[in-house]
Amino acid sequence: MSMLTPPDLFARLAELGIETSTVEHPPVFTVAESQEVIEALPGGHTKNLFLKDKKGNLFLVVVGQDVPVDLKSLHGPLGAASRLSFGSAELLEEVLGVKPGSVTAFAPANDVAGRVRVIIDAELMEHALINCHPLVNTATTAIARDDLIHFLRATGHEPLILAVPRRVDVPAEAEAASGAA
Repeated sequence: MSMLTPPDLFARLAELGIETSTVEHPPVFTVAESQEVIEALPGGHTKNLFLKDKKGNLFLVVVGQDVPVDLKSLHGPLGAASRLSFGSAELLEEVLGVKPGSVTAFAPANDVAGRVRVIIDAELMEHALINCHPLVNTATTAIARDDLIHFLRATGHEPLILAVPRRVDVPAEAEAASGAA
């Protein structure tokens, strides 16, 4: 099975009657590198974590760009089998069809086997517009929050809206520099 390309993604969104706007920009691999793009676009900007537990359950956690996620306690509210760790680049490409730095809330469209559980932070859902990479890190696509939910459901992924636990020991700036994108 071939993975979706950005044009495939835009066609799928159009088929669902979902309007988006996309801005192209130089590649960004971290939240810190995306600051210039973020300042130019209204709405919530995402950081996406591809995580797994010891039993191989997979999770895509979508939070606001500055949220310092508490990975030590996140497994609890998710009902994961163990503490969570990051999935490998190989697993990410196999399941979601994207490379590190391009992880996005749109990637579950490539997960036709339904292996990934999608979690969206409740605070991010307070934004009318949510900005995500369109499967590549050389563009940012704005989508209405309700349309993002509609899109995910159309891919067979019922997103869990959850107040993702925050780390309190690290300032957001330090997390942004850590490389999560």
